[in-house]
Amino acid sequence: MPGIHVKLSIDPGAIDAQIAARAARWIENRLRRHPGEEAVPLTVESGDEEALILPREAVNLLACALTQIAEGRGVSVVPSHTELTTQQAADMLNVSRPYMIGLLESGAIPYRLVGRHRRVAAEDLMEYTRRR
Repeated sequence: MPGIHVKLSIDPGAIDAQIAARAARWIENRLRRHPGEEAVPLTVESGDEEALILPREAVNLLACALTQIAEGRGVSVVPSHTELTTQQAADMLNVSRPYMIGLLESGAIPYRLVGRHRRVAAEDLMEYTRRR
């Protein structure tokens, strides 16, 4: 969004785990009350504003992130078109950079060269984790 800085990661412990757990339960309850609906209405406690209507998949993503936060884990949102360095990709797979380079060189994960540097598409990395 123009003019708005969006933080795409939350460090472990940066948000109160109890608040995150309560919010995740509330959202999951809301999803159960609206099964099969593509759009899920969410309201704030004050009740003086109209409900916020969100796509179901966005609500699922939010609930998943809140659950991870409640369990003391950090969360990052990486747009699928993002290109990662080999170190970033290795960190996401929790492997060493040399091991990551081996995966790239073996053809297990596609990459492209930018000068002498390898870049991995986030969507290709996620596809590898799904296959694995």
